[in-house]
Amino acid sequence: MIDLKRLRQDPEGSRASLARRRDPSVLALLDVVLDLDRQRRELLVTVETLKAERNAATEEVARRKRAREAAGELMAGLKASGEAVKGLDAQLREIEAALESHALGIPNFPLDGIPDGDAAANRVIRSWGQPPRFAFEPRPHWELGTALGMLDLAAGAKIAGSGFPLFRGPGARLVRALREFMLDVHTREHGYEEVAPPYLATRASLTGTGQLPKFEEELYRTAPDDLFLIPTGEVPVTNIHRDDILDAAALPIGYAAWTPCFRREAGAHGKDTRGLIRVHQFDKVELVRFCRPEESPAEHDRITRHAEVILERLEIPYRVVELAAGDTGFHSARTLDLEVWAAGVEGWLEVSSSSTFTDFQSRRGNIRFRPEAGARPELVHTLNASGLAFPRTIIALLENNQAADGSVRVPAALAPYLGSDRLTPRA
Repeated sequence: MIDLKRLRQDPEGSRASLARRRDPSVLALLDVVLDLDRQRRELLVTVETLKAERNAATEEVARRKRAREAAGELMAGLKASGEAVKGLDAQLREIEAALESHALGIPNFPLDGIPDGDAAANRVIRSWGQPPRFAFEPRPHWELGTALGMLDLAAGAKIAGSGFPLFRGPGARLVRALREFMLDVHTREHGYEEVAPPYLATRASLTGTGQLPKFEEELYRTAPDDLFLIPTGEVPVTNIHRDDILDAAALPIGYAAWTPCFRREAGAHGKDTRGLIRVHQFDKVELVRFCRPEESPAEHDRITRHAEVILERLEIPYRVVELAAGDTGFHSARTLDLEVWAAGVEGWLEVSSSSTFTDFQSRRGNIRFRPEAGARPELVHTLNASGLAFPRTIIALLENNQAADGSVRVPAALAPYLGSDRLTPRA
């Protein structure tokens, strides 16, 4: 959630920061929140004043009764003021509920230093590897995957509709190999604790990480229990520490989790809907970190690097793109996208978004740490990155490593997990 104290103390600075997101509705919502916050504070003063007056009157009534003096008028006034306070308390609860509801719709402040503008202003800050060159016309992954007996999009669509791919035989083994390879690197080399979280989450959990209430229409919800299929492992893993006060000595804390992910919007009508480029269900290894506020810039570099290592081990050319303020996600303060080159579709595809949320998620989820013994708890900073998402990683692996005969070379780091160094077409 946005820091209301910051809004109150620096409304113009807050407006300027949020204006960088290039969404006029955010500024209109900001005005509503500031007005509700003003009403709440004014009403609080009125209520507290009335309560102080009632306390004084109550003491005076008690004194008069002890002195056997008349107190009827005072008691009538107390009754009237009690009714007034009761009404004002109800009004205050309504304003506070409206304030919280509207504040949940305000996105995070983009960090200073990220580019201004929309997606056209995104900037490449580094790259690794060279896109492969072929002496033949490279084929797209949906053709390669079908010929290799790995991918059955028709069967997946028959079972659940478009956007739900079915992996067969070597394809299913590749999914399993990627999961084990990525988790091994992140846990054995990068120091993450592996967790296996639930694939369903409560409304409170999704509100804590920022998917709700704004993106409810993009989620799969179960009824009547009001649970949601997770859109990303970030949701359950971050909520491990909702309402916790963490041990400062244990920070930073890092978790790695493999989960399936479910996103209704992923198969939206339009471009990039063929094959695995945009799907409703996919596997992903997620990285989540919790740290002290002063450590979050370095932690963002660290978690991004952890995702990059996977791409380098898989020998996939990639670039790191810093998103402009107008293209940065709702709950992120700064995002670096890792994009891979895919030769068959001839384009750069995002396989990881590495984001720092500063205290946005921890404020919503009440995740704190105590800097030292006896100190007042402070909000941690949270970060996450995909390490990596499987579909576009598989696209790059197939399309970049294909041979003229339709076979696909398996990178050396992955071959032991797959049990083969080459995928060959079915006879």
